[in-house]
Amino acid sequence: MTSSSPLRLIKTSYHTRSVSLHSRPSPLTVGVEQRLQRLRSSQDASTSSQCSKLSGLRDVYDCVDDLLHLPHTTLKALSSQLRSEEGVNGVLDGSLRVLDVCNTTRDVLMEMKKNVQDLLSSLRRKRGGEAGLADDVKEYMVCQKKLNKIVHKCVEDLKKMESKHVSSFSLLEEDPNVVAIVGSLREVNAITTSIFKSILSSISHQPRKSSSWSLASKLMNKKRQGEDTDQCFNDVEKADAALSELMSSSKSCKDTQNALKRMEALDMNIHGLEDEMDCVFRSLIKTRVTLLNGLNH
Repeated sequence: MTSSSPLRLIKTSYHTRSVSLHSRPSPLTVGVEQRLQRLRSSQDASTSSQCSKLSGLRDVYDCVDDLLHLPHTTLKALSSQLRSEEGVNGVLDGSLRVLDVCNTTRDVLMEMKKNVQDLLSSLRRKRGGEAGLADDVKEYMVCQKKLNKIVHKCVEDLKKMESKHVSSFSLLEEDPNVVAIVGSLREVNAITTSIFKSILSSISHQPRKSSSWSLASKLMNKKRQGEDTDQCFNDVEKADAALSELMSSSKSCKDTQNALKRMEALDMNIHGLEDEMDCVFRSLIKTRVTLLNGLNH
């Protein structure tokens, strides 16, 4: 996400006077801005978990929904004061796009959970490396590769959405509250896009510089050097590396235990993300309904 907030990039045009959004923050949007600032801080913190980011995002949408339920902030009144409906349509279009991405991410997590749990069951049954384990791992890898393509497509779409968020827009409005509300809604869409991109990146293989080393070799080398692999690779990559080591070895008990440990960590991570994404999805729907009701009021 760019360092410049979309809220600060708004161009305002008035009939008789100009009101600076930066110098006169609307009390109606203070709560939203405070929560957004906490989220921006968590985006910069490498130790902040993806689940905590989603929890913070849900808190933002709850605040936005309260804001839009105030009598004088209905989208019907807001749209009538805009020079054109570009601002409102931009917010509505943005809310629909993040809703679609959220739904796709939930589907990916659901399928990932099934694949992970199927392989976990196989690993627990075949701790001694019985015949059939290699086929189960291969099937898991094939499924993951298909999901990875879906995830990368979503990430590319999100990058395009991010480029749209930084574009400025004009408002013909004298009420600073209206300007602040539209700006806040756009900024909420922007940070939602950024967080979803981060979530998707955490559940897929990330493009890295070409190297003759395998991912498993890189992990083992960093471990020997005492480096924190958690800062370099996500749970999906670490689980896949452990599985690759298992398949390239004699399937010793130690290798099986390591693969089992990595897969269990991935399973737990997916469960947490799935629960939080479900909550965010409901919040997104609630906010979009409020926006549409305001326009049709």
